[in-house]
Amino acid sequence: MELFVLWDIDHTLIENAGVSKEIYAAAFAALSGREPAGPARTEGRTDRLIMSDMFIREELPVPDWHFVETALARAGEVRLDELSRRGTALPGVHEALKAASTQSGWTSSVLTGNIAANARVKLAAFGLDSLLDLSVGAYGADAELRPDLVAVARERVLRLRGVSADVPTVLVGDTPRDVEAALTTGSRILAVASGIHAPQELTAAGAAEVLPDLSDTKRLLGILGSFAGR
Repeated sequence: MELFVLWDIDHTLIENAGVSKEIYAAAFAALSGREPAGPARTEGRTDRLIMSDMFIREELPVPDWHFVETALARAGEVRLDELSRRGTALPGVHEALKAASTQSGWTSSVLTGNIAANARVKLAAFGLDSLLDLSVGAYGADAELRPDLVAVARERVLRLRGVSADVPTVLVGDTPRDVEAALTTGSRILAVASGIHAPQELTAAGAAEVLPDLSDTKRLLGILGSFAGR
């Protein structure tokens, strides 16, 4: 049975150990000529919203997106080694992605608020990029709101891989925004409490399936497989 699995990155697949917020701060400084007064507010939002919010809070005009994306990509590229040193892949992630990649009829990619360049940096830092079909994912440059990324990924997997439009889509993520993106787009959701949100918060947001992390590969595949069979 076919299934389209879209994984979040930060706090679902990896722990970035603060490097993400350093990327946003560096991009802001490169564009504005000064350090931001406070850290970026993230929690499942897209890079478009995160960066515009930083400029608005600082009472500065928001630059054209082209310049923002370029600054973010440069800031991410130079922090690959730092991310590898300080961060980590979360428990069970290598095994989970490898298992999902070998399931017949499954396509495994990402749905993330990060721009594509920085998504690749974060995954490559821990050897995860080769386990995902990144060309059919959806990224922070593709839309402002996370739910809108689902349609982007669905269009790409249809166009590039010939996956039919009615194949079930499941999002795997750690925030209520991941849950919202799934529920508002007719997707399935598997929430993981590996970020700052407790299982009770994710359940209250509407997630019927919540795992503490991705370390139990057998249980994970069972839940994902049940979505394919619905």
